[in-house]
Amino acid sequence: MVKIRVNNSNVFNIDITEKQLMVDGVKLQLDVSELNSGFWSVIYNNKSYSAELVDIDRIEKSCKIKVSGHLYYLNIEDKFDQLLRQLGMDNLAANKVAEVKAPMPGLVLALKIKENDEVAKGDSLLVLEAMKMENVLKSPVDGVIKKVMVEEGSKVEKNQVLLTFK
Repeated sequence: MVKIRVNNSNVFNIDITEKQLMVDGVKLQLDVSELNSGFWSVIYNNKSYSAELVDIDRIEKSCKIKVSGHLYYLNIEDKFDQLLRQLGMDNLAANKVAEVKAPMPGLVLALKIKENDEVAKGDSLLVLEAMKMENVLKSPVDGVIKKVMVEEGSKVEKNQVLLTFK
């Protein structure tokens, strides 16, 4: 079971099995069809909705989706995050990040930082264009930039180290 916080307010308990979706203990009947990469058609209660994945941050386990023109911010907490929080260890992983890697292949459009810059968690580090979309990569931690491994205009591969922290 995962917990999803929508727009930093409503929290839903989601349980997904092979062909069943439960939200807060209630089974939902959805008909979902992928139209293109990142775009879906969803039918719920005989109403049709268009859905788009606008942005995803795998480090922070968050994403932005647009459903029929309305933007939603989702934060996902899986069973491991819940266990770490219960044990009081939920902030330990964030403090050990030493580098930022490319989440996908793409082109570095803009660098927002340089070596020895101090950054706070959530600060923009660089803009990566992938699949004709601009993705802003943000700092997963508070820290100081040790080395920037790419330049504006650089092509990068998935999991390539983009920068390191001191």
